[in-house]
Amino acid sequence: MGKMCQLVMGPAGSGKSTYCSTMMTHCQTSGRSVHLVNLDPAAENFSYSPSIDIRDLISLDDVVEELQYGPNGGLIYCMEYLINNIDWLEDQIENFEDDYLIIDCPGQIELYTHFTIMRRLVETMARNGYRVCGVYLLDSQFIEDRAKFFAGVMSAMSAMIQLEVPHINVLTKMDLLGKRQDSAEMERFFDPDPTLLEEEANKTTQTKLHALNRAIVQLIDEFNMVSFIPLNIYDEDSVSMVLSHVDNAIQYGEDLEPKEPKVG
Repeated sequence: MGKMCQLVMGPAGSGKSTYCSTMMTHCQTSGRSVHLVNLDPAAENFSYSPSIDIRDLISLDDVVEELQYGPNGGLIYCMEYLINNIDWLEDQIENFEDDYLIIDCPGQIELYTHFTIMRRLVETMARNGYRVCGVYLLDSQFIEDRAKFFAGVMSAMSAMIQLEVPHINVLTKMDLLGKRQDSAEMERFFDPDPTLLEEEANKTTQTKLHALNRAIVQLIDEFNMVSFIPLNIYDEDSVSMVLSHVDNAIQYGEDLEPKEPKVG
């Protein structure tokens, strides 16, 4: 099968831990040998016990207590410490030669936009033979505030450009939208329609800022990189759809040996 992993990213509150738990259950049910990797030094509770846990190397609580850093600065320090001691992670992943890893990452957006930390992590995984799929999550509730939604679109685009790996974007918590999740209106968010931002932003910003709004719209439109797959964790077909997109992105299963048919 080869070495495969999902790098699960997104802002705080986007549902990363819930996504990882749901995907773990789904993969195990389908017979995959799958392991959870926790790279969030501030994480506390898991539905599944991580097979690899950054807190065995360094924890946010220890950094805050010993160095008197705030939570954000402390988290960046932890991730830089991981990269500076990347041999620890390489030793850990050696134990999973032919397994599927789901990597739960921190929610600090600057890790994916301003720093090279996650890019260096991806390079390490690739150097050790892993096919990596970036999975960027965005809370579907952001559609209620178009400026916030398009800020999410921009951060997803930034992560795609920064990491340069096969990548999908997922709109989470679709179940909270009720009947609206099946409406035709949602297509303008699944395949982001930049005019939505300009229409809304121009109503609430000064005229002198309209040119800036237009420039952001043009940037999103011209790159045309970001689209979203909706995820309702209570709908098995929805979970399967997301996983199939990940599988396609990293060509999972293409080198599986065909099974011999059982003789009755």
